[in-house]
Parts: sequence; C-alpha cells; structure tokens
Amino acid sequence: MRVVIAEDLALLREGIVRLLEDGGFEVVAAVDNGSDLLRAIVIEKPDVAVVDVRLPPEFRDEGLRAAIEARRRRPGFPVLVLSQYVEHAYASELLADGGGAVGYLLKERVGDVRDFLDAVRRVAEGGTALDPEVVRQLVVRRGPLDVLSGREGEVLALMAEGRSNAGIAEALFVTESAVEKHVRAIFSKLGLAPEEGSHRRVLAVLAYLRSG
Repeated sequence: MRVVIAEDLALLREGIVRLLEDGGFEVVAAVDNGSDLLRAIVIEKPDVAVVDVRLPPEFRDEGLRAAIEARRRRPGFPVLVLSQYVEHAYASELLADGGGAVGYLLKERVGDVRDFLDAVRRVAEGGTALDPEVVRQLVVRRGPLDVLSGREGEVLALMAEGRSNAGIAEALFVTESAVEKHVRAIFSKLGLAPEEGSHRRVLAVLAYLRSG
C-alpha cells in the first residue's frame, strides 16, 4: 500500500515514515507543504495520504486545503488528517463531500502504533477513522440524530471511530448479535438500502457527523 505524508515537523515526519514502513506500507513521498503534497499525489499516485492540517507558509489550514483539493481532483481519494487539536470546522469540511475514505486523528494517537496503522489501512480501503475525542466533541456539538434511539446513537458514534461490530460490543458490554440488531435499525432509519452493502457503514457515519 503506497502512502504520501505531509508534515512540517521533520522529526515527526521521519517518525511517521518509520512507523509506516515498519508496518508494511511503502512511503513514496514525505513532504512539508501543501504544494509538494499535491505534486506527489499526481506523480506517485498513492493509495492514501497522511496530512497535517497546518502546514507552511501560514500554518493555518494549508494541509486540509491541499487534501480537499486532492479529493476534488481524484474523487474519493483516501486522506487521513492529523491535527494537534480537535478543529470542528476542519473535520466537518473534510467530511462534507460524503465520499468516505477519510480519517481525522489527533497527533497524540500516532504513539499507539497498532491503532494508527489500522487507521491508515482502513481509510485507504474506503472506510473512516475518526479519533474518539473528535467524535465525542462532534456529538456534544450536534447531538444524536432524532430518528435514532440513545443506544443506536452510541453504536453509530463507535462506528464513526471505525470499530467493528465486535469492537462495539466490547465497548458497550453487550453481545455482538445485539450490536448487529442496532446496526440494522440504524441502516433502516437512515434509509440505507441493503444493496448498498458494507459501504452503508460509511454512509451512516457521514450522515451522523453532517447532521444537526
């Protein structure tokens, strides 16, 4: 799996490169600004990009803008954004196109190597990987979808973190069959038809985070 990285801090950038390479990924470019990121995406045609929100020259939202532009040029291009803080507007804008294959992690999570590598892989495969703290703050700001029960809202929030049914069951101390029942109810209430297959999980998460 081919990856490009955009991170301005050289030490962190090299650390991410090492983590990914040790995890079996091929890092085809590691850059420190948005322009070079876009160039690398065009030339190298990677499977996924790992991008810091704030890059030179102004350290505001250059990384996010480059990521959004990359997805405009290549619809659905997988992007995992790293940020020092939960920045609600940035998270919402990244999710706004509804295409899936997106992630938003706090940089402190990179230290959990297994979870970080799983997140990169999941986004590259078209799923979502949202930091639990990002999900928590978005839930507080937006509230659950009115059509869902309280438990269904909890299940959907955990889906937004990228957890499997087994992982959700473990987190909520319920059986996996109970989670499957809640997931079916969520799909039904959100009008996600069975023929849409596993991609419904992504659609449900996007509907949740863009609601309210």
